[in-house]
Amino acid sequence: MENLVGRTAEQAQIQACINSNRSEFIVVYGRRRVGKTFLIRRFFNDRYDFSFVGKHNVSKKQQLEEFAKTLQQYSKSSFVPELKDWNDAFDCLKKYLGGIRRKGKKVVFFDEMPWMDNQKSNFVSELENFWNGWAAMRDDILFIACGSATSWIVEKILHNQGGLFNRVTQKIYLRPFRLCEVEQYLDEHRFNWDRYQIAQCYMILGGVPFYLTLLDPRLSLLANIDRLFFSDAHAMLRTEYNELYSTLFKHPENYMSVIRSLVERKEGLTRKEIAEKTRLGGSALTKILSDLEQCDFILPYSQYGNTKNNIIYRIKDFYTLFFYKYVNGIDTKDPDRWSHLSSTPQVASWQGFSFELLCLTHLDEIKRALGIDRILNDASAWRGKSSAAGTQIDLVIERGDRNINLCEMKFSKEPYVIDREYERNLRERVAIFRDATRTRLSTRLTMVTTYGVLKNRYSDVVDDEVTLDDLFVRHGSFI
Repeated sequence: MENLVGRTAEQAQIQACINSNRSEFIVVYGRRRVGKTFLIRRFFNDRYDFSFVGKHNVSKKQQLEEFAKTLQQYSKSSFVPELKDWNDAFDCLKKYLGGIRRKGKKVVFFDEMPWMDNQKSNFVSELENFWNGWAAMRDDILFIACGSATSWIVEKILHNQGGLFNRVTQKIYLRPFRLCEVEQYLDEHRFNWDRYQIAQCYMILGGVPFYLTLLDPRLSLLANIDRLFFSDAHAMLRTEYNELYSTLFKHPENYMSVIRSLVERKEGLTRKEIAEKTRLGGSALTKILSDLEQCDFILPYSQYGNTKNNIIYRIKDFYTLFFYKYVNGIDTKDPDRWSHLSSTPQVASWQGFSFELLCLTHLDEIKRALGIDRILNDASAWRGKSSAAGTQIDLVIERGDRNINLCEMKFSKEPYVIDREYERNLRERVAIFRDATRTRLSTRLTMVTTYGVLKNRYSDVVDDEVTLDDLFVRHGSFI
């Protein structure tokens, strides 16, 4: 099995549970393909005292039959137990674990746990009985629950109001890789791509580890994207979208409706605007937005100076954004579609938007580059009331030292050139912001670019600069 990239903090959490003097209930959750199972498998080298993977779309009877076979294998018994329900299953598991005389923690791994919870299965109640009535009374059980259906994990386990309330001893939320971790993965696999190419890759695939494993180091980035999306109708990442939301959520069509509305409006939408576009509302929309946020598909952030309708939601998942822009509904027979499109103005425009998203998802790195990570600060967006040009600022950082960073984000192959017209536009934008917000704080125009701003007669309008290299800086809390 290949090396585990990053996940240092998560591994430390697991090790602390192993070393503790009590039984531990660990929940590992996060979006599909983010590496939950890989983390556990790699950490334990596939050595467990018991491990079971839930089966998708099978009956309770079939689920229990598979559980019984797995139990037989681990216990090395000569017969397969007959299990009528999950009470029987957990009783057999207790007997087996109780018979292990080895000192130290007995590791039990339930993968894809949400799939075990069939209709009328009573799975969660029996899990409660297993943990509260037996495992928690001991000091040698390490129970790990994992699943891609994040909404189920949160609702049924983490926010359980019954017997499992406050019983989870360690939560591990696995996020997609950051740029520094993607770079580490690609370097270890001998891709030899520079940071500009890695950023381009990130703006298509995001930091989803499984998608990275599909890349071929023998091919260019363009050729890889062609192979994964456009080679034929069954290309790996062309068909991935069909399963992405359906395996995570019940009634996926409602979730996809929200996603489509956000894709169509790159600046993002308020909850009210989403409700108008999708005709969803009330508690149903609240749950959908919460679930999508939990799974790292959408990014909520506040509007500067707006106390009403204060939250803007925008798409956060790079794969979804790329799929809707260049794959969904396009019946192309061109296997080299991305290679042919890559140098067009259309793609340049899309890259500009995608780079903005890249910056917003690496906000901590931007703050650190500006030297304000230890200063109290608040990040938001600003929308002017007018529809005139220059009334949208995607990143506003208000600082505790009475400064505000107004951030412009630009993706380019060379140092970014500010000409006379753009300089005037920037000054007008700052003036509009100051007038509309009536701020008394100092404003600092900040450029976040790939290779910095080219020094010329107009570049003095910029107060602070952040470059692509700054977004790759490692930090202990991220790896």
